[in-house]
Amino acid sequence: MLRAAVAAHTPVGQKAKSFMDAGLLVPDDVMIEIIRETLAAPEAGQGFIFDGFPRTVPQAEALTEMFRVLGIHEYLVIKFNVDAEEIVRRLSSRLMCPNDGKIFSGEMEHVAAGGPCPECGAKLVQRDDDSPATVRARLAVYNAKTAPVLGYYEQRGVVASVDGTAPIDAVNRHIAELVQSPKKN
Repeated sequence: MLRAAVAAHTPVGQKAKSFMDAGLLVPDDVMIEIIRETLAAPEAGQGFIFDGFPRTVPQAEALTEMFRVLGIHEYLVIKFNVDAEEIVRRLSSRLMCPNDGKIFSGEMEHVAAGGPCPECGAKLVQRDDDSPATVRARLAVYNAKTAPVLGYYEQRGVVASVDGTAPIDAVNRHIAELVQSPKKN
């Protein structure tokens, strides 16, 4: 949603871009505005997944209120358990195609910065927010501001943990099981 708002050059997207480029959290009021617009769209009625939101307790509280107003009573928060250095390693290996924004893993897909996109041949680039220093800064912000969100949702009994270091197929299978029967997990 953030990248779509930035790409569309919306006023709220441009506000978000300056924070994202610096590796900082987008302020609550900007994020909540983007989420509110997204949840009001007809596509949200089919179901949705938030990745990276909410990142602060005030955002979680605002989302809970939006869910109440929209009549959304069942939801699940999935916590991925992954060591910090593994996160730095993985994100630092991500590369992006400048033509379509598709993300590739340098490690898993055996591509390199400046090398050709496997789909269109454009030179792959590393996003500014995926450099090791920026990833570490993002993790410090996460620990300070986002980690408390888990407590907020744990109190509501809606958190399920997934081993994010397991093989991709196992992670996908576990998530599918959780989503298909959230009340049992």
